[in-house]
Amino acid sequence: MKGILGRKLEMTQVFSESGKLIPVTVIAVEPNKVLQVKTVEKDGYNALKLGTIDKRANLINKPDMGNFKKANSEPKRFVKEIRDMSGYEMGAEFTAADVFQAGEFVDVTGVSKGKGFAGGIKRHNYSRGPMGHGSGYHRGIGSMGAIINRIFKSKKMAGHMGHEQVTIQNLEVIKVDSERNLVLVKGSVPGPRKGFVIIKQNVKGIKDTQAASLLVRNGSKVEAAPAKEAAPTE
Repeated sequence: MKGILGRKLEMTQVFSESGKLIPVTVIAVEPNKVLQVKTVEKDGYNALKLGTIDKRANLINKPDMGNFKKANSEPKRFVKEIRDMSGYEMGAEFTAADVFQAGEFVDVTGVSKGKGFAGGIKRHNYSRGPMGHGSGYHRGIGSMGAIINRIFKSKKMAGHMGHEQVTIQNLEVIKVDSERNLVLVKGSVPGPRKGFVIIKQNVKGIKDTQAASLLVRNGSKVEAAPAKEAAPTE
């Protein structure tokens, strides 16, 4: 497993060599620092605790400041663990170019945009009632417990929508700009602008071998099939 922490900037579009338009999300990936190395012998599992983007020292409590000092690091704003990741020692720094390259497929995890309190139609895509002809039912949920006179737990109703952890799987890395510390990922990723995200190696779906064949098939470097020889005419 491999991964890195970043910050979503915006969506834009780029063009492939063949002229195909590709919608991408721009993710700023500042250098990540390894704050702790967890092992099976000591912690029960393997993981790396990473941090990115400096934070003012007066905003950090003493226990966290002690952890940062152990790693010889400045306080970090975004700190997350990535399970089963190895290959780095505590205090090491790495960038996106050291982890990913164009053509790989990744999973991106972030916190979705908060929508506040939403009704059943917006939150769960319920159908509305008639909007005219004297109907008194428009955007309500409707009858829910008419037969057994109770409502079961987990019933889809109005309530808080969004602001929850979401993972989008199998997104293609279009480009890694090491000079500007940017990663361009095909499609959209969860979260608002300037929201923190975790980019990890994909865990299911498209594998590296399949990804290579997809790139050759969809890219502009596809070689034309050899022309068939004409049948001899008598």
